[in-house]
Amino acid sequence: MDTTNLTNYEKEPLVSCIINFYNVSEIFFQEAIESVLAQTYKNWELLLVDDGSTNGSNEIALEYAKNYPQKIYYLQHENHQNRGASATRNLGIKNASGEFIAFLDSDDIWFSHKLEQQVEIMQDNPLAAMVYGKSLFWHSWTGIEQDAQSDYIPKLGIETNQLYTPPQLVILCYPLGKANTPTPADILVRREAIIEIGGFEEDFKGVYQLYEDQVLFTKLFLRFPVFVANKLWDKYRLHQDSCCSNVIQAGKYESVRFYYLNWLGNYLNDQGINNYKIRQLYFKAIFPYRYPSLYKILKIFHSFLLSIKKYIKLVVRQRLPFSVQMKIKRWFMGRIRFGNLRRLTPIGKEFGRERGLPVDRLYIEEFLADNLQYVHGHVLEIGDATYTRRFGGERVKKSDVLHVVEGNPEATIVGDLSKADHIPSEYFDCIIITQTLNRIYDIRSALATLFRILKSGGVLLVTVPGISKVGDGSDWGDDWHWAFTDQSARLLFEEFFNKPNVEVETYGNVLTAIAFLHGIATEDLTREELVYKDKEYQVIITVKAVKI
Repeated sequence: MDTTNLTNYEKEPLVSCIINFYNVSEIFFQEAIESVLAQTYKNWELLLVDDGSTNGSNEIALEYAKNYPQKIYYLQHENHQNRGASATRNLGIKNASGEFIAFLDSDDIWFSHKLEQQVEIMQDNPLAAMVYGKSLFWHSWTGIEQDAQSDYIPKLGIETNQLYTPPQLVILCYPLGKANTPTPADILVRREAIIEIGGFEEDFKGVYQLYEDQVLFTKLFLRFPVFVANKLWDKYRLHQDSCCSNVIQAGKYESVRFYYLNWLGNYLNDQGINNYKIRQLYFKAIFPYRYPSLYKILKIFHSFLLSIKKYIKLVVRQRLPFSVQMKIKRWFMGRIRFGNLRRLTPIGKEFGRERGLPVDRLYIEEFLADNLQYVHGHVLEIGDATYTRRFGGERVKKSDVLHVVEGNPEATIVGDLSKADHIPSEYFDCIIITQTLNRIYDIRSALATLFRILKSGGVLLVTVPGISKVGDGSDWGDDWHWAFTDQSARLLFEEFFNKPNVEVETYGNVLTAIAFLHGIATEDLTREELVYKDKEYQVIITVKAVKI
């Protein structure tokens, strides 16, 4: 394709925005459309897909299509049929031209930065088939003061700013897990992915369309990686005429959930999906519906056992000495089998290098891979230029290496970051500094230097240790001064960089922390074990800071 005569925005990927509507409030509908027109990302098309409306909302759609030719399009089913939300969304998908598809319910609205931020995330994560973040549950649209106090942003319930591989999100998220799934208005999905899974299931209509989005998410989560972001992108309007409200008020929610679970069981069988955890959660979810009498009996029996347990605990606390209580408690808890870990010295003393790739190195490299687009122009790295070459490639025009003492053949600059007045100001486009700041006692002076020598618009990519063995005394000397948390790193960097330009993430979990302390390498763990993030066990902390 010849892009010579294209505007800058036309060179960006096209996003097909789909609003399906049926007898929607004219005000709600116009607000939804206007939120698309207000997007800072300009290379989009809007498909207004009519599900057989009879209240005049189709006239609004036709008027917008007339006023914005080649930008907004009106679609309807043959003979102006009413076929349900799933079939209507599928009609939009069939006519979409974009690389990406974004859905917007006709009574919800997008924030203006939604498409711009989501397209950037998808371009930075080419393996992701979909991205989602947070939604504002919106009561204040009424203009009533007490409703304004009811607005809230539900917690996602999982770690954000990371890519989840299948079938992690099926296990973690509703309807089988505890974490929240997104609203339809919040997602951006690759068109080829949604076509591959067959789009929406058109049998989910009437009251059952309450779960039509959950069906789509289930199919995507089972097949493709999905990026979950800590961003707010839409307002989800709560009102008494919504599909969710109508189903709950009619007392139909449980029958709708049972319908979904029956579909899920058949889908898992048809796709040959036998993941043990999914099957376990599925059986737990459908058991009350398939065996209601048995479920009630077991529930009563479980309540009885809990009552007995509480009574026994009360008697034990009142009548037995504390030492005896603890022995009984340990007996019930069982004995811990430490196996190879029951030792006073680590399995490996070199952070895992003897066995393969150390855990912290994997996390460092994943962080840099996620931010490789910033490794460009004039780049400074500490110790050697390994990561500059690996992640910068041809984008790097000049490479410098800083070392604290003479004698490093790769070093082009010798000096201590805490007192480095000889390094020119506004000099580097990117600085990579991994596992180094913990070895500098005067860390604030070092950060002042890094800020000074970075160009305006330049990016600082930093990793620091959290849970770690203290250094081995070689190479840089026995000078390990600091360990960090995400909070301490954030506050420290915000002393020098503007708060919105500092992004802090953590990597690690209890298993990888133990493995790292013992010198167990990444090759000894599974990918699923390595990528799981638990902020309570921070093996390393990463910082991306932009100088503005």
